[in-house]
Amino acid sequence: MTNTPSYAQRGAAAPAVRVAYGAMPARPAALAGATMGTTWSARMALPAGCAETSARQAIQAALDEVVAQMSTWEADSDITRYNEAGPGWRALPAAFFHVLRHALMLAEDCGGAYDPTVGPLVNAWGFGPHQRAFEPPSPAAVEAARLRCGWRRVRLDEDSQAAHQQGGTYLDLSSIAKGYGVDRAAMALDALGITQYLVEVGGELRARGKRPDGQPWRVAIEVPDASDDHAMALPLNECSIATSGDYRRHAGDGEARYAHTIDPRTGHPVRNHVASVTVLHAGCMQADALATALTVLGEADGLAYARRHDLAALFILRERDAFRVVATPAFQALAYSR
Repeated sequence: MTNTPSYAQRGAAAPAVRVAYGAMPARPAALAGATMGTTWSARMALPAGCAETSARQAIQAALDEVVAQMSTWEADSDITRYNEAGPGWRALPAAFFHVLRHALMLAEDCGGAYDPTVGPLVNAWGFGPHQRAFEPPSPAAVEAARLRCGWRRVRLDEDSQAAHQQGGTYLDLSSIAKGYGVDRAAMALDALGITQYLVEVGGELRARGKRPDGQPWRVAIEVPDASDDHAMALPLNECSIATSGDYRRHAGDGEARYAHTIDPRTGHPVRNHVASVTVLHAGCMQADALATALTVLGEADGLAYARRHDLAALFILRERDAFRVVATPAFQALAYSR
């Protein structure tokens, strides 16, 4: 490891954050659509001369571009073409290269607890594009998938914006592309001169400015039991929030219940007592990926990593029939000082 800034220090699953809105005066807009197998929504104050249609089209176009480049569910996406390619260098679109670079940086920084090449294991456990009735894979199938994984399999060339395909490498950016989509949607609104908005994709959010009534945008973090109850509410200003949890998307029941988050180091779904991790960060791309990494790392290692990198993270942990909430100092500072 070098002494360059870590992934966590650099800048830019199922819904776990819900939005709490109050009364909004003049020229508010509430938009919604579909993307990435889920939905997107946006609340904003439209400036003079900016129509709702323009904002809706800009958001949808930004998200459609992310899907076209980074969705393993699309047969003709750039990531699918990379995954099906033979050995050699593959030129990538700028956005795809940007996201993959950040994913690989995080993988190195957290010792492989996060890994963008985890796709073969995701597919083996039945959570990929070709979903099936759940049945745990055999040990041989898990081992065969593990042999195709490993973030060091992917090399990047900055000058040509290309990634090397070793042969059999299968990228899965599901744990970072949705957050990046939020960032791209926000950038699309910025380009239209919209300076007050809250944009959300599948539960990951990014806020700019305040509501038209002058109050901050507020979000509620759910209790991770699919009850829709709130663990806490907090204001969100010039910031993004993302959550990784095991309570919305899983397979099996009881002792045979498996979360959709795979630990790349073991080849098996995460089975620690972390129910959810929520991360506040300037960029939603980073918040999204970090929430997954901290979930895989677990309470002790995850909290140590978050504190070491001064991350604003909230862990909700299962203890018998109750939950325990642990917030890092950075999360407490952001959540309670706004």
